[in-house]
Amino acid sequence: MSNSSQPRPPIAAKQAHSFTHHGITVTDDYAWLRDANYPEVGDEAVLAHLNAENAWFESRMAGQKDRIDALFTEMRARIKEADKSVPQKDGDYLYWIEYEEGAEYKKWWRRPVAGGDDELLLDEVALAQGKEYFRLGAISLSADGKLLAWSVDDNGSERFTARIRVVATGEVLPDVIEGTLSSLVWVAGDTGLVYSLANDNWRTDNARLHWLGRPVSEDVELYHEDDEGFRVGSSLSANEKWLIISTSDHETSEVRLIPADDPLAAPILVRERVDGVEYDVDERDGMLYIHANDTHENFRLASAPLADPGNWTTLITGTDEFYLTGFDLFRDFYVIEGRVRGLDRIELRYYDDPARIEPIEFPEDSYEAGLADNPEWAVDRLRVSYESMVSPASVYDYHLADKSLELLKVQEIPSGYDASLYETKRLEIEARDGTLVPVSILYRKDRVGAGPLHLYGYGAYGIAISPGFSTTRLSLVDRGFAYAIAHIRGGDDMGRAWYKAGKREARENTFNDFVDVARGLCDLGFTAPGRISISGGSAGGELMGAVINSDPALWGAVVAHVPFVDVLSTMLDESLPLTPGEWPEWGNPIEDKAAFELIRSYSPYDQVKAQDYPPLMVTAGLNDPRVTYWEPAKWVARLRELKTDSNELVLKTNMGAGHGGKSGRFESLTETAEEFAFILWQLGVVG
Repeated sequence: MSNSSQPRPPIAAKQAHSFTHHGITVTDDYAWLRDANYPEVGDEAVLAHLNAENAWFESRMAGQKDRIDALFTEMRARIKEADKSVPQKDGDYLYWIEYEEGAEYKKWWRRPVAGGDDELLLDEVALAQGKEYFRLGAISLSADGKLLAWSVDDNGSERFTARIRVVATGEVLPDVIEGTLSSLVWVAGDTGLVYSLANDNWRTDNARLHWLGRPVSEDVELYHEDDEGFRVGSSLSANEKWLIISTSDHETSEVRLIPADDPLAAPILVRERVDGVEYDVDERDGMLYIHANDTHENFRLASAPLADPGNWTTLITGTDEFYLTGFDLFRDFYVIEGRVRGLDRIELRYYDDPARIEPIEFPEDSYEAGLADNPEWAVDRLRVSYESMVSPASVYDYHLADKSLELLKVQEIPSGYDASLYETKRLEIEARDGTLVPVSILYRKDRVGAGPLHLYGYGAYGIAISPGFSTTRLSLVDRGFAYAIAHIRGGDDMGRAWYKAGKREARENTFNDFVDVARGLCDLGFTAPGRISISGGSAGGELMGAVINSDPALWGAVVAHVPFVDVLSTMLDESLPLTPGEWPEWGNPIEDKAAFELIRSYSPYDQVKAQDYPPLMVTAGLNDPRVTYWEPAKWVARLRELKTDSNELVLKTNMGAGHGGKSGRFESLTETAEEFAFILWQLGVVG
């Protein structure tokens, strides 16, 4: 058979298109892949191309079907199918969630503390029946426990529909609120519900009050945000006396308080926004507690009288050593959470004795720990979660009286798991500018030599990637891989300065850190160039695109999930849902020529060039409002045009989902199995 008759990947048509900013003209011959009617996608040429790419993906992965099935089977076998959470007391009831055998989704239950029958609060299985995609957005029980509000997205667009049901009878009330993107907060003695609508550009610029039983058209706007870069959210104070309305972008925030029993009262502004100052607030006995970065980038904890909310007095000073990430108030004490050299720390503090500090101690050198669900105001114990790369997720109660941890549950792995077979380390690898970058790594103790290694990274928005436990990654580790997480700059793993050192003008530090970690792991004997698989999603997909442009020969296989790769075009389009709110993170190339040139210099789509690229698997979601489907589609089209190798390049667009891919707990495993099968195939790993 001649080569001309061999199946070939779809080649996207080129249609001349260009745009000019700051006197610089950029050509974009694949701009047509963006449907002009987005978010509706009905352009026949666009859909035909996406379907052709999906068909190519299926044809190329067909030879891996047995391996995908085997991976899926072993991943599923590590999940306890009939499982439930540890019940937690809240008032007169114990609450828990439960998965039934084979169920993709969970059920929400409660039982009276005094004894009685179990009550089903919400059945996600029934709600998801017949739907290709299902995601529960918010769930909120009224203070009297009689009404349940919840919201659902059934197409991945992240526009949720909220409904209310009577718990005792199961009756669903006629109140329906469409287009929400927020929590659901009960106020005014359970007669009102506060929520936020997503506007036409998928921005929550409002907080609205719905009176039970009244038409949605009569809902009251409690707050409207005029800055298109800010988003609005609502919550209750820990003592449930105050409705807290917050508005923020990626680096500035502002908070208002309204009495929860009188939501139409005039709001109390805690402090006017100041560029670069972020803060959040809670209240106890007329005193506000404020977590803010106004005096130190790693945040301080301050207090202020409710009568003078802008007069802040420091309770805990911000320091370079301790990154204060948050706090929780209880009646008799409060808890602060943070990180010291990247490791989680939980401390109890006391209102009447500032010098009394009680840290909760954990046994391992590298771990993930934090407060779990603690809904009650007056408690004598705290629910705490804990895990590490070798220790399955565990649930504890921390008893205040004797400062002891009581183990309540350890994640069960039905197919078996022996932690003694594995080892985890926390390394520090020197980047090219001398900065030491932390790396968490997991491998089997019987692993010998420089074998295959998988390296994961994200590095954006100040989001730390914790060294937690994963059952799926065992499918790589048990096949001889080491699995490493690079805690690169751009995340806040090592504090707020770590985040700032990877954003805007310092963005390339994120990419360089990732490459330097990979090279350092080679130098340490864990792996070798070309034996490294890498993955990342969203902004981590941008990372994937940048490092295959800069150092293609390092990587043996690359998986980019919903990758943010068309950075320049997206940041130039203020009509897109996220763009104005993203300018503090990336820069505004519309107004700033330097930002335009910097973004263009690393934007993966704009920097694709004629060179060999590693094998690459790309995923997308047709309904994704965060990274629009055309970004990965355009990127793959340009790669097909310019790359000089014959390595695999496949694109899978999920035509019925959004940013998170498939929604069920088992359905999502199929996508992970495909990813791992691709990696094993490309690295030539047997098994």
